Amino acid sequence: MKYKQGAIVIGGHFQGLGLVRALATQGVRVVLVDTEPSASRFSRYVEKFFYSPSVLDERNFLEFLTQLGTKKGLDGWVLFPTDDETVFFLSKHREELEKVFRVTTPEWDVVKYVYNKKLSYPMAEKLGLPIPQTFYPGKIEDLSTFDLSFPVIIKPAVMRNFFRKTGKKVLLARNYDELKVMYKKAIEIIQPSDILIQERIPDVANHLYSFCPFFKNKKVLGKVIAQRIRQHPMDFGHASTFVKTVNIPELEILGTRFLSTINYYGLCEVEFIQDPRDGKFKFLEVNPRIWGWHTIAVRAGVNLPYLVYLDMMGKELKIKSFKAGIKWIRLVTDLPTALSEIFKGRLGLFSYLESLKGINEFAVFSFSDPLPFFGELMRLPYLWKKRGF
Repeated sequence: MKYKQGAIVIGGHFQGLGLVRALATQGVRVVLVDTEPSASRFSRYVEKFFYSPSVLDERNFLEFLTQLGTKKGLDGWVLFPTDDETVFFLSKHREELEKVFRVTTPEWDVVKYVYNKKLSYPMAEKLGLPIPQTFYPGKIEDLSTFDLSFPVIIKPAVMRNFFRKTGKKVLLARNYDELKVMYKKAIEIIQPSDILIQERIPDVANHLYSFCPFFKNKKVLGKVIAQRIRQHPMDFGHASTFVKTVNIPELEILGTRFLSTINYYGLCEVEFIQDPRDGKFKFLEVNPRIWGWHTIAVRAGVNLPYLVYLDMMGKELKIKSFKAGIKWIRLVTDLPTALSEIFKGRLGLFSYLESLKGINEFAVFSFSDPLPFFGELMRLPYLWKKRGF
């Protein structure tokens, strides 16, 4: 049986749920693919759910997807990834997958510039984008040759393996002795050539921003700009927990310069940190896929996933500007984050309560689609253990 064309969302965590809702409420048929029964599976908008092998098992996952298109009548459907592993897979196998599907992920020759920070940062500097001071050691002896101002962080050039094995995005070093210890710990996980040493911007958690466009032919076809006000954990967060849209044109200018140079296509999140010492917005990274809080854009008036879907189907796009001041929250992670900050004396109780006024968008809860919220509540012990909530 051949289905009317629609979208295949790969990954059913809460960002996948946002994709499902953003597309299905516009009349797009949505199929969900995942390795586990996630919250999105409970959504009234999911037409069909398919268990899949892990995307890390590339051969079997490729065979699974191909058969999904050719044997389940889903050929011509649009593929949407929700995590870095799937982006890597789709970019590497794009040519073969495009024989069956419409692929929203660019080819590897583009993705590599945002996937590997040893390519991202030199590119950004070449284009005149400010970045945190960054060093590239090849061996432990190189550490003593750098003019470092502590504290510094050790971060991987490629996040996927490092985060999967440590549950952390960076390692903090407050002095040279700690740096050597953390460096030795890092090279037990990844190659020395994949390690970066970077200055730690002061008060990092309070100065995080993102420019999030649908980008095509060196043009912004839709966008949202936001401040990531809270994240979990606050200092070096796995994911944002409270976000608010803001209008900062400079972020679009800087982000567009980078994306145009690599000829990027699709949705992405370009992350910046504003350095309180000089006021400059410094480039951090590009997430070449949908991000956790992307549904804030829909509430702000710009349905970014639907724009991509229309473009994939060769339809005309109607571009709108986004509304500033829209708030997004993920309750299950924002509440413990806020309580921790209140306990540490870094956030006032009344300030937190004030921030909650006028919430516009919830990550999971929806009156029109309530079951995923209760499904996630039932899975909280599992999520805490697996994802570190």
